[in-house]
Amino acid sequence: MIKKYFLLLLLFTTAASQLTKAQTKFNIISPDKMLNVEVFIKDGKAFYTIQRGSEQVLKSSELGVVRADEDLSKGLSLISASKVEVVKDAYILKNAKRLNHNYIANKRVFHLKNSSGKKIDVIFQVSDDGVAFRYYFPEKDAKLKNIMDEKSSFHFFEQTKAWLQPMSVAKTGWESTNPSYEEYYQKEINVGTPAPTNAGWVYPALFHYKDTWMLISETGLDENYCATRLEQNSGNGNYKVGFPDKREAFTGQNVNPESTLPWFTPWRIIAVGSLKKITESTLGTDLAYPAKSKINPDLFKMGKASWSWIMLKDSSITYNTQKKYIDFAAEMKWEYTLIDVDWDTKIGYDKMQELANYAKQKNVGLILWYNSAGDWNTVKYTPKNKLTTHENRLKEFAILQKMGIKGIKVDFFGGDGQSMIKYYFEIFEDAARFNLSVNCHGATLPRGWQRTFPNLMTMESIKGMEFITFKQENADEEPQHATTIPFTRNVFDPMDFTPMRLYEIPKIDKKTTSTFELALPVIFQSGIQHLAEAPDGMERMPAFIKTFLQNFPSSWSDTELIDGYPGKFVVMARKAGNKWYLAGINGEGNAKKITLDLSKFGGKSAKLIEDGAEKFSFTQNEIQVNTTIQITMKPFGGFVITIE
Repeated sequence: MIKKYFLLLLLFTTAASQLTKAQTKFNIISPDKMLNVEVFIKDGKAFYTIQRGSEQVLKSSELGVVRADEDLSKGLSLISASKVEVVKDAYILKNAKRLNHNYIANKRVFHLKNSSGKKIDVIFQVSDDGVAFRYYFPEKDAKLKNIMDEKSSFHFFEQTKAWLQPMSVAKTGWESTNPSYEEYYQKEINVGTPAPTNAGWVYPALFHYKDTWMLISETGLDENYCATRLEQNSGNGNYKVGFPDKREAFTGQNVNPESTLPWFTPWRIIAVGSLKKITESTLGTDLAYPAKSKINPDLFKMGKASWSWIMLKDSSITYNTQKKYIDFAAEMKWEYTLIDVDWDTKIGYDKMQELANYAKQKNVGLILWYNSAGDWNTVKYTPKNKLTTHENRLKEFAILQKMGIKGIKVDFFGGDGQSMIKYYFEIFEDAARFNLSVNCHGATLPRGWQRTFPNLMTMESIKGMEFITFKQENADEEPQHATTIPFTRNVFDPMDFTPMRLYEIPKIDKKTTSTFELALPVIFQSGIQHLAEAPDGMERMPAFIKTFLQNFPSSWSDTELIDGYPGKFVVMARKAGNKWYLAGINGEGNAKKITLDLSKFGGKSAKLIEDGAEKFSFTQNEIQVNTTIQITMKPFGGFVITIE
């Protein structure tokens, strides 16, 4: 009887396996049934498509990887496909658009092999807000494997429009500091438009097809892979994942991925849905690695920072000016003061200790600038050559911790190669050992790292406020730029745009109004907001603006997109405690009327700040709660509402 039972079980298992192999198409459907991913193999290659509702929104897109030892992109056959399983994750993340996160997705794993029998798994997870996939090499091998190419692609219909930021070419730009993710997005272009150079396009990349929006990025990137981008050419709207320039390496080390087996690759993520759905998506952190167990998130405080360099440049790095900016931060009830380039020579370690002691008395923490150094740029600013080795970092960070310094700003990284990604991680980990928070400028996209490293407060990775202070053309572009990046760069990751100059900028004709600028810290999310406003500007502001900024929160518990369109306007609501902040900015040169239903936000009182009649002026008025109001934003203007 037992023998007969096992024989039947064997026959059933064999039949099920043969049925799976005979099956040519497999589906993974989102929990809410709105998204349907179809995976199939055709002529030895693996593909996937995406359907939203009844509409296919992504055409057949390729899967696969080419290693130096094996081509795992062709000659593929299915070993088996797993059953669909539900995966869940719940986590708290202060440095994000909301505090409490709950991720639910349907997962399916496709076990494949190539013609020589080598294995690759393709893992798909589909949630209500998007699609994610990555690869896994399940075999064991202690010998390093090298990936030469990744075939992953995103094939759009020809009617699709795109918002894409060009990747800058390595070793170009000021002091050969590129790439730094500091180009303007090309807005609403036809898919298939080639990037300006062979460096390609950066993430996040935004696409719009009929009534569906899609945002492509990557997450779950660790030291075992390089950061990727989209390749320059995308014939017929087919965008392929590309690897960095061979010069984007840490001191001559590797660029392309290499690792022993087994080996996971990063997640390729595609947020899919309405513009509201993708802007509120948290896929970028949902699939990032959880916080390192050795790093205590409670040791690192988010906040706002005063910063002299943004308006006064190099000449402001003096003892007396920095003391003035510490006083400014204390007066504004901001948590930090950032002291920038050449502080080690212009102020010195001994006098910096005095400033740190003074700042502590004022309840202000200091953040100090560092040159990433290395051979990838020619920047002369110091401190330099303090961070490139583990031994040097431990020595320097121990000095900073003893001084009472709270964080570091590290500038001028040299690209996206695997060895450079490893360098980022080493800085984050070593800084955490000494309770130092980190801000990176001239840097790559964070890709969910703020979840993995709670001491990572923010990263620039954007053409920010400093460029507006340099050239008029950047000030002219600010309205369109600022209304594009809430839907692209800042969707998943903190962004150090260093926003908000309420008063004039020397030698620059500002295009945006003062209320547009006031709205930016609400609309842009960053673990530490390094604010561009200076004491000379703040003293010209009405008392209610000063009070608003003194009480401005350091983090958010919830975020909602109310309305907007990339490059034209944004209206966003963020919650902190029992208070809602609603902010809007107009990226166009004509006035824009916005209708707001305030009833959904509750509260007992509300205040509206708008642009005044004069330049650099504001008006503030009490408004009714639990009602619908209409606001007219001036050309390149904005508004802020607080409800509590």
